[in-house]
Order: sequence, then C-alpha cells, then structure tokens
Amino acid sequence: MANVTHYFQSSTKDFTFGPWKLKATKDHIMKSADIEQLAEEMHVPGLPEMLFGDNVLRIQHTEGFGIEFNAKDALRRVRNCQQELVKVACAEEWQESRADCEHSKEIVKPYDWTYTTDYKGTLLGDPQLKVNPTTERINTEKLKTREQIIFFEEVLLFEDELHDHGVSSLSVKIRVMPSCFFLLLRFFLRVDGVLIKMNDTRLYHEANTDYLLREYSSRGSKISDLKCGNLVRMLKG
Repeated sequence: MANVTHYFQSSTKDFTFGPWKLKATKDHIMKSADIEQLAEEMHVPGLPEMLFGDNVLRIQHTEGFGIEFNAKDALRRVRNCQQELVKVACAEEWQESRADCEHSKEIVKPYDWTYTTDYKGTLLGDPQLKVNPTTERINTEKLKTREQIIFFEEVLLFEDELHDHGVSSLSVKIRVMPSCFFLLLRFFLRVDGVLIKMNDTRLYHEANTDYLLREYSSRGSKISDLKCGNLVRMLKG
C-alpha cells in the first residue's frame, strides 16, 4: 500500500427530521494492532488497511427503531471468494497478469481479498424495523428537482488499495431536503486492468410518511468489456 499520511478530524453531527434523528460520527483510522485483533475475532486473515471502526451513520426513530451503517457489520458480510465463481475467475486473471508480483499469490487465501460486501445496513431497536417487499420505487425524478439541502454528511467506513493494484472502499452519505432525505451506501471496487464493481444501497424517506424505501443494486464489468460511455453510465447509475 502506498505510504500516504491521512488526516481526519473526529466529529459528530446530528440532525432531526420529523420523528427521525440522523447522526453521523467520524473518527480516526483504527490502529494496526486493533485491526489485527478484530481480524482474529472475525476469524479472517486480514482486513482493510484503512478501517474506520468507530465511524457510523445512524437513522433512528423517536420510538427507538432505526438503521445504521458501520464498517464492522459490513465486513461480516464479506463472502468467501470460493462462493463467487465470477470473482474467482477475475482473481485468477489478476494473478496471471502479475505473476512476478510478490503479493499476487495472496489472493488464493480462502477469503475475499477485495472485501466485496452486500451489506445493506444494520437494523436497530427492539422491535426492529419491519422489512417488507414492495413494488414502490424511489422517486428519482423528485430527487433531481432543485431543492435546498439542509443537511449533508459523508462517512468513509473502509478503504484498501489492494497492494497498489486498485481500490476497494465503502462509504455512506446522506442529504436532507425539506421534503425528504436520501442516503447512498456504496461499495466500490476497481482492480486495475481487470474489473470495476459497485454495490449500492439507497434509502429514501418522504416527510409525512411512516416508512423508508430501501433499494439494493449490484453492477460490475470487466475492464475489457467497458466502453467509455458505458463506464460513465455505470458510475452515474
């Protein structure tokens, strides 16, 4: 990993939207010893080098139920690479393209070296939020309209440079307008010369309604299959 110094200032910001309290907590990167201890507790060989274990974005109702987004729960959703054949194939391609690299053999370990996660948030409270399927979708056209942003926060949960061969990151951001709030949790993966992948969780709430809409999507492509226009559309999606 590149030897870069990062500076982060600890902060906690709150905002109230109707019966919902939004809270964004940002702290420093976990120390190496703490990351190693957490890896042992999770029974995995390694964790992202930039891990913000105390960073949280929480949305909680006055009655106690809610949802939050944090790095540790997200990493618990990282799957064994043997469970995803497409990823294994890409990893083999990555290994062949860098056969002389001292780190290339590490990808054969029985875990997902890219930290790909399908995490959609952690439900809070007792009782928790009820999750029900629905045909209703987030009103993206409404989100495109010009409306004052009265609160905005972005929280980085983890990032790893994959031994200088790409990037794997998870971040969450929220914006609040007078009529609604919208949250985007994005896992982004780029393995240089091999693939790009994004797993997105979107959360939307309109004022004067008693529910949140949550949508999950996963998109990815090999670099060799991507044209410039397709890449732009993928990143905007």
